[in-house]
Amino acid sequence: MDLLFLLIAGAIGVVFGVAAMVALQRNDSRRTVDMPRPHQAVADVTSEILTIISTAHVLLDRTGDVVRASPLAFSYGIVRATNGDYPRLASPVLIDMVTDVGSNGGYRDQTLELSRSHEADGTGIISVKIGTIGSDHVLLLADDLTRATRVEATRRDFVANVSHELKTPVGALALLAETMEDAADDPVAVRRFAQRMQSESTRLSSLVREIIELSRIQGSSALQDADEVSMADVAEQAITVNQTVAEGAGIRLVNQAQDDLLVYGNRSMLITALSNLIANAVTYSPKSSTVTICSRRHNGMIEVSVRDQGMGISPEDLERVFERFFRVDKARSRARGGSGLGLAIVKHIANDHGGSVNAQSVLDAGSTFTLQIPELSVPVAAGARMKENS
Repeated sequence: MDLLFLLIAGAIGVVFGVAAMVALQRNDSRRTVDMPRPHQAVADVTSEILTIISTAHVLLDRTGDVVRASPLAFSYGIVRATNGDYPRLASPVLIDMVTDVGSNGGYRDQTLELSRSHEADGTGIISVKIGTIGSDHVLLLADDLTRATRVEATRRDFVANVSHELKTPVGALALLAETMEDAADDPVAVRRFAQRMQSESTRLSSLVREIIELSRIQGSSALQDADEVSMADVAEQAITVNQTVAEGAGIRLVNQAQDDLLVYGNRSMLITALSNLIANAVTYSPKSSTVTICSRRHNGMIEVSVRDQGMGISPEDLERVFERFFRVDKARSRARGGSGLGLAIVKHIANDHGGSVNAQSVLDAGSTFTLQIPELSVPVAAGARMKENS
């Protein structure tokens, strides 16, 4: 972007110089040809140069008044026109920077956190570069780094969380192996430690599998291999995946999904999403309780709900259950081998299908997680419509 700024400034500066020379030559030669006035030529060529720039830009005079601003400058919250007033720089920091450059010359490069043009948009991370253009103008170029900054922060957090989550079972395995070696002459202790090593290995395997699964679904579109999918079939397959674990925990799975509900999507990913919801319900349900899977049509969406009779989730935790590695009951999740990635995977799959997932819960009364996917509308054949109309 530095090179782009220098090229633009140089080009517009050359225009200013050429225009000034034309004016001098015109005065010296006193020709009768009607040449455009210098400031008109500058405005025209400057306008053409700025038009082809994809970066948000604002051209100002030396006093800081806006001469020209791109639509992106308004979108980024750099320039605002309040109540139909003349457009002005929205940030006092930018005003100070432009005033400094306009008065003293030079070049400023800074990354700022600015409010967006609309309150709902929150704040954005904007990289701005400000320099003089000719003797009368200041040019401001801006790039929106908000998304890149947030993605990088998410990546750092994810790597840190993964490192921590992997370190725990690996460390436990190393400690158990060392302890078992010391207890080699005690068959009972060896068996006990071997069982705990098996449990930690299972947990580690589950964590690695879910990390790979999350990376896979984030790296490709769910609709790349999409087709017509029956949500009744998805429910049946997801229940089958969890049936053995549920029976071992003394929990009954009840399938009440309708047969005629169709969506357009990736069948395996939808099974993964619903399977994760069922697995989550089983993990947090007491023995001899029931987990019910039901479905319905609602406002153009197919809703598949998983309802348990577990301990419920507090309101403050309910807002965070779809975050990566977040666990409501960490001790119980770790005991069951939970990684805290299952619901994050569900959310990503739902979003990739143009749907959503939400949760409702009452403490000590259970929770209901609902997966919403747009319904597939199957058009009626022309012949069938004619027959119906007749």
